[in-house]
Amino acid sequence: MLAGEDVILCQGSSKKIWLLQNPGIPSLTIWLNHMVKKKNTDTSEEKILAAARKVFFEKGMAGARMQDIADEAGINKALLHYYFRSKDKLFETIFAETFSKFLPKVNQVLDSDLPLFEKITTFCETYISQMQQNPYIVLFIMNEVNKHPDSFLQRMWAGEKRPHIKKLVSQIDSEVKKGNIKKVNPINLVINMMSLCAFPFISRPIWQYVYELNNKEVQELIEQRKKEVPRFILESIKK
Repeated sequence: MLAGEDVILCQGSSKKIWLLQNPGIPSLTIWLNHMVKKKNTDTSEEKILAAARKVFFEKGMAGARMQDIADEAGINKALLHYYFRSKDKLFETIFAETFSKFLPKVNQVLDSDLPLFEKITTFCETYISQMQQNPYIVLFIMNEVNKHPDSFLQRMWAGEKRPHIKKLVSQIDSEVKKGNIKKVNPINLVINMMSLCAFPFISRPIWQYVYELNNKEVQELIEQRKKEVPRFILESIKK
């Protein structure tokens, strides 16, 4: 789109790019060159992120190497470092992207008007399902919280990104006061729910080794926990 004779306004999906017109080069050529370069950059980054997700999923944060990710993406290691300086930076990018999808799904359950027992069941199923898709996310959170608790939590949960846990806590407290469930500290109950959902992913290498389970058997066991965990929680508070 032309804006006068001296400036071209190129409006993309997310921002406006102002290009000063070079008298020696057609404006359209400048714009096309910019768009081709941008497309190639976007494509390369998408390939790297897709490869990194696969490698992190298979080997975990600690076991993954930059060379593994470069090989999976079909590029050389130098190019990988050009886009992402380190494995930590690459993982942070994937984590931020993943967490931005993970938290809204959990908050949708927490914000709902479902009855308490149904909400607990749905929360556990949703939480475990999200962990299945991104098993490395909980370990990354634990590592970063231990290293930089204040700065990491502020960065991760800035503004409205915090888990909407207050409504569930209030709902549990209300059911206790009505005498519908056993007397329980609402915060302890929520911690129990989250622990039972997350711990199998934190400790997977240990119990997979001890019980000599293959990957298919592990996935079957985790799938069963979508029903087992809420059943266990509900039995603990039923009168």
